[in-house]
Amino acid sequence: MKPPPLRDDCFALPAGVEWTPVSTAFAHLRDNLVPVAETMMVPVGAADGLYLAEAPTAQRANPPTANSAVDGYGFAAARVPDGDVALPLVEGRAAAGVPLGTRVPAGFAVRILTGAALPDGVDTVVLEEDCTVAPGRIAFRGTLKPFANTRRAGEDFDAGTVLFDKGHRLGPQDLALLAAAGLGTVRVHRPLRVAVLSTGDELCAPGAEAAAHQIYDANRPMLLALLARWGFVPVDLGCCADDADAVRVALDAAAADADVLITSGGASAGDEDHVSATLRTAGAMALWRIAIKPGRPLALGLWRGMPVFGLPGNPVAAFVCALVFAAPALRRLAGGAFQLPRGQMVPAAFAKAKKPGRREFLRARLNADGHAEVFRSEGSGRISGLAWADGLVELPDAAADIRPGTPVRYIPYGAFAP
Repeated sequence: MKPPPLRDDCFALPAGVEWTPVSTAFAHLRDNLVPVAETMMVPVGAADGLYLAEAPTAQRANPPTANSAVDGYGFAAARVPDGDVALPLVEGRAAAGVPLGTRVPAGFAVRILTGAALPDGVDTVVLEEDCTVAPGRIAFRGTLKPFANTRRAGEDFDAGTVLFDKGHRLGPQDLALLAAAGLGTVRVHRPLRVAVLSTGDELCAPGAEAAAHQIYDANRPMLLALLARWGFVPVDLGCCADDADAVRVALDAAAADADVLITSGGASAGDEDHVSATLRTAGAMALWRIAIKPGRPLALGLWRGMPVFGLPGNPVAAFVCALVFAAPALRRLAGGAFQLPRGQMVPAAFAKAKKPGRREFLRARLNADGHAEVFRSEGSGRISGLAWADGLVELPDAAADIRPGTPVRYIPYGAFAP
């Protein structure tokens, strides 16, 4: 089944907004994005990493019948006196998958193994190591509470229980729950296909011979790897020149082969910013000026119904904006909920007087004491800082005076993953 399309104005911000706060941008994406990936039925074993399109319900209880939690001897507790106990044994035994098949009379016990369904007439099990065993009889000392060492039917969940909400992303542990609940298939969104396009006359492929006026395309391998790590299907569209016709051809190619397009460069309002200009001609483009550092310009729009995220061309800003904005948006488009990363408050290992007005994300890592240290330079051209760090420190929109020991919010790179 194909989900409904996005509205043409889904990225349009309220008129008169000059600088959009990060929280406002999040709220707008959360309220306006819907899944774009089609839904399909897949075997439970093939559903790892996919987002549920329907909330699955258990087809049977778990466990389906009351059973023994230990190896031992089963009996009816109400028919056993307190203190020292001696009980005759019935013939046979109950084992997992091999039920006894007969009723255990009152005052008798039966050999029972872990996981075996409790025979009729049995509600309690004594551990075998607590018993003295003689031919045809057992003896044990002490009082057992009724139902000791047993699991009741439906103790984990009952038939009809909703196992997960719609939009939940399935992991290996979830597949175990689905299988135990008797489900053979589930309805999910198919994997989101995300195309990546770099733009700029100055770019050349990594490893190629570069002229003095050229730079290597660092964004595309970075973004493609991020998408693959996040569980999406990356589609490499290569590098496009700063040419309106070439950009239009690339956008058409993306719409034919992908659900979403991420571009880097050409997303502002300059003479050579052809991504935003081309989207504007389609009548479905919004240039977001985000109050964020690094970053700011984001071009968001639709091309032939396909959502397009135009990231800044600077690799540091492109990386940060991909983590902060693209990751939760892609999760929603893939069928999940719009969800922001969980950070942790740690002591700062740096000092900074932050000005008000923009939310800042500093390249950071934790030192041996668990304190957040930041890269030596905040320059957005310092790509080496991305590799040096293993996360970001998020500083709020307001002014802040950070001293060593001040609690700051640290978010590992991996926490941004959808």
